[in-house]
Amino acid sequence: MPCPGDRSPDRLSSQPSVPRYADASLGEIVPSLLAALGAPFRNALAIEPTDSACLFLVDGLGWELLRRHRHLAPFLGSLLAEGRPVTAPFPASTPVSLSSLGTGRPPGEHGMTGYTMALPTLDGPINCITWTRYGVEPPVDLRATAVPERIQPLPTLLEQAASAGITVTLVAPAQFEGSGLTRAALRGGRYDGVESIARPEATAKVADALHRTRPALVYTYHPALDAAGHRHGVDSDEWRGQLRLVDGVAERLAETLPAAGTLVVTGDHGMVDLGRGESERLDIADEPDLREGVRFLAGEARTRHVHAEDGAADEVLARWHARLGHAMWVVSREEAIDAGWFGERVLEHVRPRIGDVVAAAFGSIGVFDRAVDPVMPRVVAHHGSMTGDEQLVPLLTFRRR
Repeated sequence: MPCPGDRSPDRLSSQPSVPRYADASLGEIVPSLLAALGAPFRNALAIEPTDSACLFLVDGLGWELLRRHRHLAPFLGSLLAEGRPVTAPFPASTPVSLSSLGTGRPPGEHGMTGYTMALPTLDGPINCITWTRYGVEPPVDLRATAVPERIQPLPTLLEQAASAGITVTLVAPAQFEGSGLTRAALRGGRYDGVESIARPEATAKVADALHRTRPALVYTYHPALDAAGHRHGVDSDEWRGQLRLVDGVAERLAETLPAAGTLVVTGDHGMVDLGRGESERLDIADEPDLREGVRFLAGEARTRHVHAEDGAADEVLARWHARLGHAMWVVSREEAIDAGWFGERVLEHVRPRIGDVVAAAFGSIGVFDRAVDPVMPRVVAHHGSMTGDEQLVPLLTFRRR
């Protein structure tokens, strides 16, 4: 969809690839697995019938990144030929992706719209990873006031799976048990906390859960590839080391499967490095035109929800488009909704969580606010937008014969 006020042919050539909601997105993975396990769900991804399945989600594992570095990941690389990419939701960010994975719904329905997100009860965004006020120190736990089950009230697929007679186990970092995001997106089943899925005792827990009772679904998660990309960049030695580790973990998980068991490996988003120059790391502290009329920013550097002061939305849209239209799709809330960025429909209580202006990068650029978050401008790799490097994630399947 072209940006307002700019309908030229060259702009039309760089339109966003809207996520393939209800067809080939993260939201179809768990329903397809549950259908393969015999539960009454739609198997959109045609996963073979099984009575035990392990879903391994690697934070930051993008399809394009894996294809370019397959030589570092021989086991995962061997699955690429029969694998396929699916799309992360928009924005391509962990809280949004895990919520689509966990509910099977687009963000316009589950309501998690970014790494940080506006809530009507707060004068500023919430950090959806830590469930605290974004940019406020010391951090204040909001789980008692912004109750996760109310922020995301749809029943999760894990809850539905347990009701359908499937034994559901989450073998994931202990630090995330009971977190706001876990409660919002992945509630249901038994949470078996571990230090890291890369440790042998964690793999043993997965094996035990898969073998103990059938049908069984195990969800497991590894965050360190994403962390290495953020801190050091994709293709750094640290990131490469993490990809090798992930490959080894995936192979060990495959070896733990019962006969005819299934392993599915996916990611929540890809990543792109940003250069250090001001043209790629634009800070609104240095941009008076971008600050004018803006209450606060939500989202993250590559996709910004711009929440305007009352009556200023049109002017803010015009200024942001004039300044950033060369490198970002800059549209109004209504245009983003109408174009399906957040899914086929956006529920009324979700609409205020979307910015009056939505700016999503297609060029090598990120928008920062160091006054609110002084750490983010120093991060090397980012994600959130609808470029292939950020949006496409792998759907890799291994079946134990």
